[in-house]
Parts: sequence; C-alpha cells; structure tokens
Amino acid sequence: QVRLEESGGGLVQAGGSLRLSCAAFGMIFSTNVMGWYRQALGKQRELVATITSGDNTNYADSVKGRFTISRDNAKNTVYLQMNSLKPEDTAVYYCYVEYRRYDAREYDDWGQGTQVTVSS
Repeated sequence: QVRLEESGGGLVQAGGSLRLSCAAFGMIFSTNVMGWYRQALGKQRELVATITSGDNTNYADSVKGRFTISRDNAKNTVYLQMNSLKPEDTAVYYCYVEYRRYDAREYDDWGQGTQVTVSS
C-alpha cells in the first residue's frame, strides 16, 4: 500500500513564501508524473504544477514566475516552492503522484491536502 504525506502548509501574509512537500511511501518501483493541484472554497480543483520523471515542468498561468516545482526521485518526493503569495492562492493544496509498483502496473494517488492561507 502506498501513502502520500504532505507538509508545509500554513498561514502567511501576502508577498510571503511557503514550501510544500509530498513524500510517497510504500512499495514503489518508480514515479512518473508528480504534481500539485489546489481547490479553493466553492471552486473546482485546478492544476497548479506538474513535473515528469524527466524534469519537464508545467505551470498554471496564474502561478508562473512565482511557484517552482521540483522533485527528488531518490526520496519519491515532490516540492512546491511558492513565492510572492497572493490572497487568491488561498486553497487546499493536494499532491498527485503517478507511480509504478513492482507488479509493473501503474497507479496514481492523491495526498490528503494541506491548507494554504494567504492574508492580505
């Protein structure tokens, strides 16, 4: 069984920074796409950023130039460095991981979510 553990959320003032981490634990042979999504109150979940196993990244237009996604394959961990935070970044942030287990099948899972609140 695989579990994802997120950390790093919290309350920050506008213009501040936070770093989110998400580590995947369990019988994982390899990870493929890893990413972050967010869901603000009353809104649909939306993509924030993704990163492939080859370090190709993709960002939502609203976070380009402010957020940076990275990964540590040895630790099966994905990070999201968030700078110049705005009140509209307030949301629950979920990590997403696609992985292959030792049965050679591919799976994907979501983290439990971590709250990010940006005050004005």
